Amino acid sequence: MKKSGILHGEISKIVAELEHFDTILIGDAGMPFGDDVLFVDLAVSPGIPGFFDVLRAVLSELQVQKAYISAEMISQNAASYHRLNEMIGAGFPVEARPYEEIKAMSQKVKAHIRTGECAPYCNIILEGGVTFS
Repeated sequence: MKKSGILHGEISKIVAELEHFDTILIGDAGMPFGDDVLFVDLAVSPGIPGFFDVLRAVLSELQVQKAYISAEMISQNAASYHRLNEMIGAGFPVEARPYEEIKAMSQKVKAHIRTGECAPYCNIILEGGVTFS
């Protein structure tokens, strides 16, 4: 049995195999996903698991160079936006784009991890980085 880090086998594999510039999406319960995208459904019930719990676990193992969120999160879910900024800090740049663009980008990610989050616009696309310079 794995002793620490991400215990979910599929998510651990996704993180381990993500290459530079590949993207994954961690999404709320309502975020649509593409037919050809690996879909990992973690949603058990509303709020379980939460978006931030899953994001924290993934960020503990994934080297991220950039992230994308819905611009609507800033105005329509300010509490989550502030929490996201606190969690990420200056770790990597976060670009806000219109929700329709995020939905279009979500069709091309390597994997979509669905949480049980029911707060609006709690979606983030993470772009893989490298651990060397």
